[in-house]
Amino acid sequence: MTNFTDEERDRVRVELLEAGHDLFAKHGFDRTRISDVTDAVGIGTSTFYQFFDSKEELYHAVLIDERDRLFETLESAVADAETPHQEAETILRTTLTEVQSNPLIRRLFVDGKIRIIEDQLDEVTDEGDQESHCSESLSTYDRILSQPEEWVDRGIVRIDDPDIVRGLFRSILFVTQARETPVIPDGSYEPIEDALIETIVAGLFETEH
Repeated sequence: MTNFTDEERDRVRVELLEAGHDLFAKHGFDRTRISDVTDAVGIGTSTFYQFFDSKEELYHAVLIDERDRLFETLESAVADAETPHQEAETILRTTLTEVQSNPLIRRLFVDGKIRIIEDQLDEVTDEGDQESHCSESLSTYDRILSQPEEWVDRGIVRIDDPDIVRGLFRSILFVTQARETPVIPDGSYEPIEDALIETIVAGLFETEH
C-alpha cells in the first residue's frame, strides 16, 4: 500500500477526478476501465482503491462535481437577469446548452442519474464533512431554482405550485433527445428550441414584468 501525505492524497484525488471526468465524458461509464484512469494519473490500479471503492464511486463523484458546477453556472447566469421573464428564459437556455454540450450533464438530467445520486447522498448518515457536504448538496437545487417560489408568492405565474414549475423546466430537457432524429427535420432544431422556450416563458407568466 502506497503511503501518501495529506497533500499528495488531495492531489491524486483531484487528478483521478479530472481523468475520470475526461474518460467518462468521452467513452461513457461502461467503456472506461479503472486502468484507463490510473494510467492517466500515473498510479497503479491497486492504489486506486485507496481513494475510491469502485469505478462506480468515482463516476458518481465526477457527476456530483458536474452537477455542482452546473448549479454555479446557473446561479451566476440568473443573477444577471433583470425580470422574471429573463430569469425563466436564462434557466431554460443555460440548462439546455449544458445538456447539449456536456455528455455528463446529459446523463445526469436526461438519463436520470441525478435521482440515483441524490438518493444515495440522502442515505449518507456518517457524521463529519461527508454529511455536511451531503446536506449542502441536496439543498443546492432548491436554492438555485428558488425563483419559482418567488414567482408564485408574487402571483405572477399561471401555475400555483413551484414544484410543478420546476418539473416543467426539467421536462423541457428531454426535447434535446429529438435533435438527431427524424422527428426534427435537418437544420430546424435551433429555431424549434427557440420557439419552444419563448412559448413556455410567455405562457408561464400572467402579465409582462
